[in-house]
Amino acid sequence: MPKAKGKSRRQKYSYNLNRKRLYRSARRRAAPRIACSHIRHAWDPTKSVAQNLSEMGLAEDPNKAVPIPRKKPLGMEMESSGQGKKIVRKPYVVNEMEYEASLPEKKSNTLSRDLIDYVRYMIQNHGENYKEMARDEKNYYQDTPKQIKRKINVYKNFYPEEYKDFITSLKQEKMDVQ
Repeated sequence: MPKAKGKSRRQKYSYNLNRKRLYRSARRRAAPRIACSHIRHAWDPTKSVAQNLSEMGLAEDPNKAVPIPRKKPLGMEMESSGQGKKIVRKPYVVNEMEYEASLPEKKSNTLSRDLIDYVRYMIQNHGENYKEMARDEKNYYQDTPKQIKRKINVYKNFYPEEYKDFITSLKQEKMDVQ
Protein backbone atom coordinates (compact mmCIF):
# COMPACT_ATOMS: atom_id res chain seq x y z
CA MET A 1 0.00 0.00 0.00
CA PRO A 2 1.53 3.38 -0.96
CA LYS A 3 2.31 6.05 1.64
CA ALA A 4 0.40 9.31 1.88
CA LYS A 5 2.10 11.97 -0.23
CA GLY A 6 3.08 14.55 2.43
CA LYS A 7 4.04 12.17 5.28
CA SER A 8 7.68 11.49 4.50
CA ARG A 9 8.56 15.15 4.08
CA ARG A 10 10.17 17.09 6.95
CA GLN A 11 7.91 19.63 8.73
CA LYS A 12 8.71 23.28 8.00
CA TYR A 13 8.82 25.95 10.68
CA SER A 14 5.75 28.14 10.57
CA TYR A 15 6.74 31.78 10.93
CA ASN A 16 3.10 32.87 10.98
CA LEU A 17 2.40 31.37 14.41
CA ASN A 18 2.99 33.44 17.53
CA ARG A 19 4.51 30.82 19.85
CA LYS A 20 4.44 33.13 22.88
CA ARG A 21 0.69 33.69 22.53
CA LEU A 22 0.07 29.96 21.98
CA TYR A 23 2.04 29.12 25.13
CA ARG A 24 0.15 31.70 27.21
CA SER A 25 -3.27 30.55 26.02
CA ALA A 26 -2.38 26.91 26.66
CA ARG A 27 -1.22 27.77 30.18
CA ARG A 28 -4.41 29.77 30.81
CA ARG A 29 -6.55 26.85 29.69
CA ALA A 30 -4.58 24.37 31.79
CA ALA A 31 -5.00 26.39 35.00
CA PRO A 32 -8.42 28.06 34.92
CA ARG A 33 -8.98 31.35 36.74
CA ILE A 34 -10.79 31.08 40.06
CA ALA A 35 -13.81 33.36 39.89
CA CYS A 36 -14.22 33.96 43.65
CA SER A 37 -11.65 36.56 44.73
CA HIS A 38 -11.59 35.34 48.36
CA ILE A 39 -10.64 31.81 47.34
CA ARG A 40 -8.21 33.05 44.66
CA HIS A 41 -6.20 35.14 47.16
CA ALA A 42 -6.03 32.35 49.74
CA TRP A 43 -5.13 29.65 47.18
CA ASP A 44 -1.74 27.93 47.51
CA PRO A 45 -0.59 26.57 44.13
CA THR A 46 1.83 24.12 45.77
CA LYS A 47 -1.03 22.23 47.45
CA SER A 48 -3.74 20.05 45.97
CA VAL A 49 -7.34 21.17 45.47
CA ALA A 50 -8.54 19.04 48.40
CA GLN A 51 -5.87 20.44 50.75
CA ASN A 52 -6.58 24.04 49.73
CA LEU A 53 -10.33 23.70 50.19
CA SER A 54 -10.04 21.88 53.53
CA GLU A 55 -7.71 24.61 54.85
CA MET A 56 -10.33 27.21 53.93
CA GLY A 57 -13.10 25.22 55.60
CA LEU A 58 -14.80 24.38 52.30
CA ALA A 59 -15.88 20.97 51.05
CA GLU A 60 -14.33 19.31 48.04
CA ASP A 61 -17.06 16.69 47.75
CA PRO A 62 -20.51 17.74 49.02
CA ASN A 63 -21.57 14.10 49.36
CA LYS A 64 -18.81 13.49 51.89
CA ALA A 65 -19.30 16.83 53.65
CA VAL A 66 -23.03 16.30 54.30
CA PRO A 67 -23.66 12.57 54.05
CA ILE A 68 -27.18 11.21 53.79
CA PRO A 69 -27.90 9.46 57.09
CA ARG A 70 -28.66 5.78 56.73
CA LYS A 71 -31.54 4.30 58.65
CA LYS A 72 -30.37 2.44 61.75
CA PRO A 73 -31.90 -0.90 62.61
CA LEU A 74 -34.46 -0.53 65.40
CA GLY A 75 -33.01 -3.19 67.72
CA MET A 76 -29.37 -2.31 67.44
CA GLU A 77 -27.77 1.00 68.22
CA MET A 78 -24.39 1.50 66.62
CA GLU A 79 -21.62 3.36 68.40
CA SER A 80 -20.71 6.48 66.54
CA SER A 81 -16.98 6.61 65.97
CA GLY A 82 -15.67 10.14 66.40
CA GLN A 83 -14.48 11.34 63.05
CA GLY A 84 -11.39 13.53 63.15
CA LYS A 85 -12.22 17.21 62.80
CA LYS A 86 -10.20 18.95 60.11
CA ILE A 87 -8.30 22.05 61.13
CA VAL A 88 -9.40 25.20 59.33
CA ARG A 89 -6.30 27.35 58.88
CA LYS A 90 -7.95 30.05 56.78
CA PRO A 91 -11.39 30.70 58.35
CA TYR A 92 -11.43 34.28 57.04
CA VAL A 93 -12.27 32.97 53.55
CA VAL A 94 -15.58 31.44 54.69
CA ASN A 95 -16.34 34.45 56.89
CA GLU A 96 -15.84 36.88 53.99
CA MET A 97 -17.97 34.73 51.68
CA GLU A 98 -20.76 34.53 54.29
CA TYR A 99 -20.66 38.30 54.80
CA GLU A 100 -20.82 38.92 51.05
CA ALA A 101 -23.75 36.50 50.70
CA SER A 102 -25.64 38.22 53.54
CA LEU A 103 -25.58 41.61 51.80
CA PRO A 104 -28.87 42.54 50.12
CA GLU A 105 -28.85 42.05 46.39
CA LYS A 106 -29.03 45.23 44.36
CA LYS A 107 -31.80 45.32 41.76
CA SER A 108 -30.16 45.72 38.40
CA ASN A 109 -33.13 45.09 36.13
CA THR A 110 -34.94 48.18 34.90
CA LEU A 111 -37.66 48.98 32.43
CA SER A 112 -37.00 50.50 29.06
CA ARG A 113 -37.49 54.22 28.64
CA ASP A 114 -40.05 53.58 25.87
CA LEU A 115 -42.23 51.45 28.16
CA ILE A 116 -42.07 54.04 30.95
CA ASP A 117 -43.08 56.84 28.55
CA TYR A 118 -45.88 54.69 27.10
CA VAL A 119 -47.33 53.88 30.54
CA ARG A 120 -47.12 57.48 31.71
CA TYR A 121 -48.79 58.73 28.53
CA MET A 122 -51.64 56.23 28.91
CA ILE A 123 -52.24 57.08 32.57
CA GLN A 124 -52.04 60.80 31.87
CA ASN A 125 -54.62 60.71 29.05
CA HIS A 126 -56.96 57.92 30.14
CA GLY A 127 -56.57 57.45 33.90
CA GLU A 128 -57.82 53.96 34.82
CA ASN A 129 -59.86 53.32 31.65
CA TYR A 130 -57.98 50.41 30.03
CA LYS A 131 -60.50 49.93 27.20
CA GLU A 132 -59.90 53.51 26.11
CA MET A 133 -56.15 52.92 26.32
CA ALA A 134 -56.46 49.92 24.01
CA ARG A 135 -58.17 52.14 21.39
CA ASP A 136 -55.58 54.92 21.69
CA GLU A 137 -53.53 55.74 18.57
CA LYS A 138 -50.28 55.44 20.55
CA ASN A 139 -51.04 51.77 21.23
CA TYR A 140 -48.77 50.72 18.35
CA TYR A 141 -48.50 47.08 19.37
CA GLN A 142 -52.28 46.78 19.71
CA ASP A 143 -52.13 45.66 23.32
CA THR A 144 -55.35 44.43 24.85
CA PRO A 145 -56.74 46.19 27.96
CA LYS A 146 -55.37 43.36 30.14
CA GLN A 147 -51.89 43.65 28.62
CA ILE A 148 -51.87 47.40 29.23
CA LYS A 149 -53.03 46.87 32.81
CA ARG A 150 -50.20 44.36 33.30
CA LYS A 151 -47.64 46.84 31.93
CA ILE A 152 -48.91 49.53 34.28
CA ASN A 153 -48.69 47.13 37.23
CA VAL A 154 -45.11 46.25 36.27
CA TYR A 155 -44.29 49.96 36.24
CA LYS A 156 -45.95 50.38 39.66
CA ASN A 157 -43.87 47.50 41.10
CA PHE A 158 -40.57 48.67 39.64
CA TYR A 159 -40.87 52.34 40.52
CA PRO A 160 -43.41 52.73 43.37
CA GLU A 161 -42.16 56.16 44.54
CA GLU A 162 -41.96 57.54 41.01
CA TYR A 163 -45.50 56.27 40.32
CA LYS A 164 -46.87 57.93 43.46
CA ASP A 165 -45.19 61.21 42.57
CA PHE A 166 -46.58 60.99 39.05
CA ILE A 167 -50.16 60.38 40.30
CA THR A 168 -49.94 63.26 42.78
CA SER A 169 -48.67 65.59 40.07
CA LEU A 170 -51.61 64.55 37.85
CA LYS A 171 -54.07 65.27 40.68
CA GLN A 172 -52.38 68.62 41.24
CA GLU A 173 -52.77 69.49 37.53
CA LYS A 174 -56.47 68.61 37.65
CA MET A 175 -56.92 70.82 40.70
CA ASP A 176 -55.15 73.73 38.95
CA VAL A 177 -57.34 73.35 35.81
CA GLN A 178 -60.60 73.49 37.76
